[in-house]
Amino acid sequence: MGLCFSRKAVKTKTSNRISHHSAVTGVSSSNRWTRIRSTKKDKLEDSVIHERALAAAILFQQHLQNGGDVQFDRSTSLRCPPSNGRKQAALPRSSSSRARSLTDPLLQPQQLLNQDVKLDDLETNHFVLVHGGGFGAWCWYKTISLLEEGGYRVTAIDLTGSGIHSFDTNSITNLSQYVEPLTGFLEKLVDTEKVILVGHDFGGTCISSAMELFPHKVSKAVFVAATMLTSEQSTLDMLSQKADSDDLMRQAQIFRYANGNTHPPTAIELDKSLLRDLLFNQSPAKDVSLASVSMRPIPFAPVLEKLSLSDKNYGSVRRFYIETPEDNAIPITLQETMINKSPPERIFRLKGSDHSPFFSKPHALHKLLVEISKIP
Repeated sequence: MGLCFSRKAVKTKTSNRISHHSAVTGVSSSNRWTRIRSTKKDKLEDSVIHERALAAAILFQQHLQNGGDVQFDRSTSLRCPPSNGRKQAALPRSSSSRARSLTDPLLQPQQLLNQDVKLDDLETNHFVLVHGGGFGAWCWYKTISLLEEGGYRVTAIDLTGSGIHSFDTNSITNLSQYVEPLTGFLEKLVDTEKVILVGHDFGGTCISSAMELFPHKVSKAVFVAATMLTSEQSTLDMLSQKADSDDLMRQAQIFRYANGNTHPPTAIELDKSLLRDLLFNQSPAKDVSLASVSMRPIPFAPVLEKLSLSDKNYGSVRRFYIETPEDNAIPITLQETMINKSPPERIFRLKGSDHSPFFSKPHALHKLLVEISKIP
């Protein structure tokens, strides 16, 4: 979550950029009809996926009400049972090297780069999805479904005190405790298996920590509207650079003091009435409703912790960044600042996406993840 902790506003309660441009002209009417049918199909698929997610959530809530104690397979590190690439030099930041957008609605599937690459030929076809602050594995329900339909393996993690993880958020005292479900999952992978880590929002800090610990188990790391820090920098250090763009975030913050008002905050909640404007300004209403009943407090201590990242470990993992230009939580200017300070191998931009592209641009996000998985 793009947090800016100002006491005045506390409530006590570089690279080859792939941007989204219309690059195909002279499209026939039959192709336009194909696109219209594709859009209708996408909407139908979204509806079916959403109905499945809601049904699962209802069943889970009923189970809890009946006194059950269960781990929800679709959102835990046990979701998928487990089954050496070289780092490439960063491409020059040059407009002449820009490729056509993968998210352009005018592009047909057969026009995607690396389309002929088979899943079995990839270094890994296993995605591990890591949510942001306040979110849970539930936020990836569209991405999970789309990737699995394409033959990929997917693990969506609930970090400590998030989603359906039962731990009290106020009791989280450090970053390693918060990311333990992720590091525990990676630790159990066999040494020959690698995964693609995808981190959203504060999940960027979390996957960075995991990359430092298990670089040999991470094929690629994808930062989606995420905090991408340098060594000895905390999430708070980075997000404090938002200057005047953080008014909405300050209004939305509700600090919790489980240890009393004389001690530092233990967690931050977000005002539900401001969630749409802050996180979901381009997202469907049904997904905003899902988030409003599913989001949990953000642990405070991990946000303050400085990362220790080395070139040997963290620096050896191939990194990719997906920008979200309509983002009100981590503005595009701040995303650019992080990118410029620590350039990834390649940068993509999801035109029209808010802070939550898994809701606002699920199919475009899916295409980018598939494309990144196929980059040799």
